Amino acid sequence: MESPRDVGGETMERGERAEPLTDPEREIIQNTWVHVYENCEDVGVSVLIRFFVNFPSAKQYFSQFQDMDDPEEMERSVQLRHHARRVMSAINTVVENLHDPEKVSSVLALVGKAHAVKHKVEPMYFKILCGVMLEVFSEDFPEFFTAEVQMVWTKLMGTVYWHVTGAYTEVGWVQLSSSAV
Repeated sequence: MESPRDVGGETMERGERAEPLTDPEREIIQNTWVHVYENCEDVGVSVLIRFFVNFPSAKQYFSQFQDMDDPEEMERSVQLRHHARRVMSAINTVVENLHDPEKVSSVLALVGKAHAVKHKVEPMYFKILCGVMLEVFSEDFPEFFTAEVQMVWTKLMGTVYWHVTGAYTEVGWVQLSSSAV
């Protein structure tokens, strides 16, 4: 197990690197993602709305919609829709490249570094967002997100979080925690 690292003014346990996905697990993710990605903008909007409603402190990083409290107003927000597309596009790139761990690592490092350096987003929000994604996917697509599928997606989200937080460490993240979730 890797040693804990100081991230965001708190000790962050990065944990062991997730075991690589097996071929059958990659196939499960890619087969279920097809259904999610058909409606990527709407699903992404649902994810972000739930994220911001349940964790309103996360809105502080988004000047365009940080004052929105009404989910219907959020749903109509062009900026929120744009960010939802970007989030889903990043996940799509990961899913499309599951056969290429270097590409996955590279994409997630770019996401992590941008959020650490440019946007100053506390890394805990990635863990929360990954959980919200899994909830929304499971609720919106119950016929595809069985217990087995959810376990495989949980493994993938652990990998996503591991790579993103690794990028925070690489850039020497020193932001002190400014909000409670």
